[in-house]
Order: sequence, then structure tokens, then C-alpha cells
Amino acid sequence: MEPLNQFSSMIFLEDLIKNLSDNNNDTAMKKEEIADGLKRIGEELRQLKEFDFREIGDHLYDGLYIADGNGKTLYVNKAYTRITGLKADEVVGKYVNDIIKEGLYKNAVTPEVIKQKKQVNSMGTSARNGIKMLITGNPIFDQEGNVKKVVVIDREITDLLAMQAEVEATQQKMKAVEKDESKRKQEIQHLRKIQLKKKLLGKSVGVQQVTQKIHQIAKLDVTVLIMGETGTGKEVVADEIYMNSIRKEAPFIKVNCAAIPATLLEAELFGYEKGAFTGASVSGKMGMFELADKGTLLLDEIGEMTMELQSKLLRVIQHKEVTRIGGRRPVKLDVRILAATNCELREMVKKGKFREDLYYRLNVFPINIPPLRLRGEDIVLLAQHFLNVYNGKYGKSTMIESIGMEVLTQYSWPGNIRELKNIIERLVIVSDQNAIISGEQIAILLNFEPYYAEFINQEIGLREIVASVEKKTIEKALAAYGSTRKVAKVLKIDQSTVVKKAKKLGISIGDEKENQ
Repeated sequence: MEPLNQFSSMIFLEDLIKNLSDNNNDTAMKKEEIADGLKRIGEELRQLKEFDFREIGDHLYDGLYIADGNGKTLYVNKAYTRITGLKADEVVGKYVNDIIKEGLYKNAVTPEVIKQKKQVNSMGTSARNGIKMLITGNPIFDQEGNVKKVVVIDREITDLLAMQAEVEATQQKMKAVEKDESKRKQEIQHLRKIQLKKKLLGKSVGVQQVTQKIHQIAKLDVTVLIMGETGTGKEVVADEIYMNSIRKEAPFIKVNCAAIPATLLEAELFGYEKGAFTGASVSGKMGMFELADKGTLLLDEIGEMTMELQSKLLRVIQHKEVTRIGGRRPVKLDVRILAATNCELREMVKKGKFREDLYYRLNVFPINIPPLRLRGEDIVLLAQHFLNVYNGKYGKSTMIESIGMEVLTQYSWPGNIRELKNIIERLVIVSDQNAIISGEQIAILLNFEPYYAEFINQEIGLREIVASVEKKTIEKALAAYGSTRKVAKVLKIDQSTVVKKAKKLGISIGDEKENQ
């Protein structure tokens, strides 16, 4: 059998009709040919049924409406019913003008298409369900140019309008988020600049040694253990190392191990997966180690970390990877670790309160910051620096008299630089605009009696006062610097003068060779 072809089938039918009408046996078609032809036409009709435009129409997303040239409704698809809310039997067979009179249509385009004989577009709203739609009507012409059919497409735009509104709202939210994110980044950068503006101030031998070590180790990507009493400026030293390191453009994350409860510190350091424990975020959380990747992590007050957590920290340092709580996949890390403590870790190791292996891992390059009481010549420098800072902050022009500075140098400063900073701020706050702060004010605020007070109500000559002051000064310097050579350098006198005065004033300096 020949392939199905609409034109060949029509030719076959024409020939069959001609032969039947002629009734000529010589030219009559054979039964076999008639049977084959009819079978072919039957198959063609079957396929046409399969591809019935009604069936195709019911699979369209847009509504389809067809009317004849007089406006009589011939067909609507399922999408038309969904969009307009009108059932097929409510409109099929009816004239569009009658449907309009019934109030079922608004802005119908079919009458205009018939009238204008061209495409007509309109915006419509279903009177049944309020759905908004874009209506497009197109004419189909016969051979004489008359409109024989009108095909109308109804495209629902209610969802589109809602989507557009949602997109616009999302865009507004994104702009707000971007604005907030930009502001947040600016704030972080501002705070970071303020934080990293701190510099290790001082001209004492102890500070010079610390500064030398900072510049010696900053660019070498190794672990540093910063040790010193509370308030000596361990974080400032960490900042200096970071700012002079090869990672200064990468993150610098600081964790105070003493400020976070032990039960939460592990989650803060290593992060956790969703549902890892009761109260865990549904999306999980990235830990401080991951946040510091490619950068630097400061573990402040590391001596306060529990033994169990020390073990996990050691594993992270050794393997350079971290596994979140509740997770199975280790995350590779590239983090430089700075550790700081006010504890004697070596003593803690002896007492079994700090892991020895972790101690040696951290103690690759130790930096010891001397307490302020051993940095006598830095006290005035720091006091003046903080005075300038807080005068600017509070809009004042206060000054400290020389005796006041002397009182500051005599005080032992158990809270170190942090205590000095707080005292200066308090003095500026309680003082008048252009006040000169006296030694007595400072002594009262510190609850401290300076050494010169013992001479006020006694009949002691100037020579005795000077000798007493010299003795206390040399004793204090020897305690701070340990050798007559260093004391001479600090007091800006000859070493021999220090030795002579010490002997004269009854100050023990031990073996003179040891103090050279």
C-alpha cells in the first residue's frame, strides 16, 4: 500500500466517483484497487481522529474560543473553562452578543474582529471568577474575503501579575539586603580599622624586645603563643602580628575561650551540622576555624579550655582539618593559629591541667609581654596617649600635672594597661573642661598612697628625701630589669654610678659580674 497522502486519497475518490458515474466496465476500477483505496482512506480518517484539533485544544494552557463569521460559538477548550469559569454548554451554540447581554463576557473581541476584519487585542476580566486575561482575536477568511471563523486566545495574566508583583517585591528585598550587606561590610571594615589601629606603645626594653619578636615572626607562617598578665596587651600583639603577616588581607577571627561556656565552645570552634543536637540551627553552622580559612585565628585565654576540647583542638592542628559536630566529612583548613594566655601553661602541664602535646604544638614561638609595673618609663607615654584619646572623645582639654604622672609611675598596676586606660578615661570624665588633674586626685582614685606622702608630716631634710627616692627608684629598676647595666641604661646614668649608689643606699645587687 502506498504511503498515506491526503492528495492521493482525494484523487482516488474523484476517480472512483467518475468511474461509478460512467458505469463503464472497461474502465471500471478493480475491486482490489477499490478495497485498497478505501482501506487507505479509513486509516487516514483514523489518524485524523487521533489528531483531532479538539483533543489538541484541550491540551493547551491558554483558553481557546472559536466562533463562526456570525459570532456563533462553535468550540471552547478546557483551559477556557478554567480561566473564564464558564462551562462549554453555557456558551457553545450561543451568539457572542447574547452572551454579552447575559453579563457573562466583558470586553469581548469577537464582534470587533468580525467588524474590523483584523486582529483585535483586549484586556478582560472574567465576570465569573475575576481572573484577568489578555484576549487576542484573529479572523479566518473564506475565498471571498469574508470572515468565516474567529479564533480567540485567552491568556491568564492574574498569575503573571502576581508573579510580577512577587518579582518586584523580591527585587526590592534584594536591594534592601544588598544595601544592608554593603552597610554591614562597611561597618565591619570600620570596626576592623579601629581594632587594628591599636599599636604596641612603649620605649622600654621589654616592649622593644616584644616588637623585635613580632617583626621577626610576623611573616613566617607559624603558630605563636602570646603570654602575659591580664591587661598587658596580648590582643594588641596579635593584631600587630596579623597586620604584618602574609595573611593580612584574609580573615582574622578572634575567639575568647574564657567568655564562651565550655558546652558551647566546641560548636563555636568547629561548627555543627543541622540537627546535631537539641536547639541546633536547622541549617547547621560554620565554625570559627572554617570562617578563618586562609586567614588567622586567635584563641585567646586558651588556658581556660577543657582537657576534652584540648584533645580535639590538637587533632585539628595536627591534621589541618575540622569535622563539624554531627558531621562525617572532614573539611580541610589553611589557618594560622595565634594563642594567648595569662596562665602559666608550663605549670598547668605539670599539674595535669593542660595537655603537654598541645602545649608544645602552640609554643612554637613564644612571646612574653612584661607587665606594666616592669615598664616604668612606658607609663607616662601610655597615660598621655590615653589622655589624648579621651580628651578627643569627650571634647575636653584636661592635663595631668607632673606629680600626678609620678603617682601613676609609682602604682603597681595589677590590671596593667587595661587598668591604666580605664583610670585615665574616668579622670577625664569627672574633670572639668580644662582641668589640670592633680596627683592627689589620682591617688584617691587609685586608693594608693605614693611614697612622697611619708615625708609630708615629718621634719626630714631634702637630702634624706632624695636618698629615699633614689633608693626606691633603684630597687624598683633592679626588680624590673635585673641587671645594673640595664638599670643604668634606663635611668640614663653610668653603670658604675648605679653600683656605687646601690652600695651607699644599702641595696643588694648580688654578684656584680652577674649584673654586668
